[in-house]
Amino acid sequence: MKRSLCLIALALALGSGVAAQSPALSTEPPVAIVKYSWTKERINWEGDPFTGAFESFEDVRRRAVDSRRLERARGSGNIGEAAKVEREIRAEQVVKARPPKPPRYAFVYKVGIKNDSDKTITEFDWDYVFFDAATGAEIGRRQFTGVEKIGPGKNKELTFQVSSPPAKTISIYALDKNERRGLSEAVVLLRVAYADGSVWLRQ
Repeated sequence: MKRSLCLIALALALGSGVAAQSPALSTEPPVAIVKYSWTKERINWEGDPFTGAFESFEDVRRRAVDSRRLERARGSGNIGEAAKVEREIRAEQVVKARPPKPPRYAFVYKVGIKNDSDKTITEFDWDYVFFDAATGAEIGRRQFTGVEKIGPGKNKELTFQVSSPPAKTISIYALDKNERRGLSEAVVLLRVAYADGSVWLRQ
């Protein structure tokens, strides 16, 4: 009899331990979103536009070879061959003179949160969602996972840099001062993991 009671008590204890670690579903997030923002930053802007073209050893060697080819073609008396070599050299120079591709832009997403629970946060999933301000339709969503220890009552700001723009209307090649027009945004918290192994999930 005593052995049966002990086994029942042990089973109840283990069951309660498993329940404590299972995800808690709630509509109210255990953290407060203090602030959020996104910016567009130019990549490789440090390049000096006034710097002359760099000529490598291979460029010097190629230029010498082209010069000898042209001299031989002209010296042979074959006007057609000389004209052909000149065309090839000019075409090669045009290709080298073409400007590089326009600089690309990266996108920096930031979120500031406050841990309103009495447990330490170790990880959380959140989405930065973008809407058409006129219709309310979702037009973009960026998904992030923050891996950061945040103690009870503490604030933390996290920064994420990715190549994906907020929505398809935002260019990654050009800067448009009006590209935020007609765009509204929100941060949605989806999951919070704690140091004790418990997890909060949005319903």
